[in-house]
Amino acid sequence: MANMSKLMDRGERVFKGFSIVVLTAIMLCAFLPFLLVIIASLTDETALVRNGYSFFPKGWSLSAYTYMQQQANIIFRAYLVSIGVTAVGTAVSLVMTAMLAYPMSRRDFKLRNVFSFIVFFTMLFSGGIVPAYIMWTRIFHINNTYFALLIPNYLMSAFNVLLVRNYFKNNVPAALIESAQIDGASELRIFFRIMLPLAVPVCVTVGLFTGLAYWNDWINALYYVDRPQFYGIQNLLIRMMNNIQFLSSAQGAQVTSGMVLTLPSNGIRMSMAVIGILPILIVYPFLQKYLIRGVVIGAVKG
Repeated sequence: MANMSKLMDRGERVFKGFSIVVLTAIMLCAFLPFLLVIIASLTDETALVRNGYSFFPKGWSLSAYTYMQQQANIIFRAYLVSIGVTAVGTAVSLVMTAMLAYPMSRRDFKLRNVFSFIVFFTMLFSGGIVPAYIMWTRIFHINNTYFALLIPNYLMSAFNVLLVRNYFKNNVPAALIESAQIDGASELRIFFRIMLPLAVPVCVTVGLFTGLAYWNDWINALYYVDRPQFYGIQNLLIRMMNNIQFLSSAQGAQVTSGMVLTLPSNGIRMSMAVIGILPILIVYPFLQKYLIRGVVIGAVKG
């Protein structure tokens, strides 16, 4: 028995050591590219073109961020659009998702299987882009409005509904709901006073998924918006990058006409990536402790 215990202890140490090595390698694979993007945004354009991307550049420069500072008013407005759309869209999506998932988790709701089938069906099949575009623009007329950034694609997710449903079903005792009903609580009171407070981990998880989708979205604005005042940060950065590519391609013509064009195009692209992801890096550490718990518990089949 003593030898068996020593073998188990040794095996556990080997497994832990191997796990640490693997997880460290995965962490480096995820972190190093982002670190390279930050360094490239601070690298001198000449050194960047001559030597390529490097963790140890031969020249440093803030010219990319100087150019971005010149566009500060436009970027700030796009930030406000993205923050507003992300906040409103995430809040409304969370309420709608939880309110649909709650009755589906109740065993005394006779249509729960029908609703579950309908929700699951939307994960497998969709009408397609063209019918969706025709519906939103010609029937609901949401093009060139903030509703075009809020409603299509991200307001409801079948995966999120099933995740919250499983969390309600597996982690909220039916006796708790029954006792609240005996005390005379209405369904809305049960939902807002009992279910939602107990579902903080999965709600934070779903909120993070939805918030990331809204923040990184550029498809909705591409399809339904053609006015600059509705551009979010992602769409603005894409259009700025396209403009920079155009100016870079016309550099020879500019030089020929006596106008020398010196835009740090590569550095600007990297600084755009940093600006686009910066808010997520600030928010994510505060939500990480809820994320793993919500995904693990909510993903359990019920």
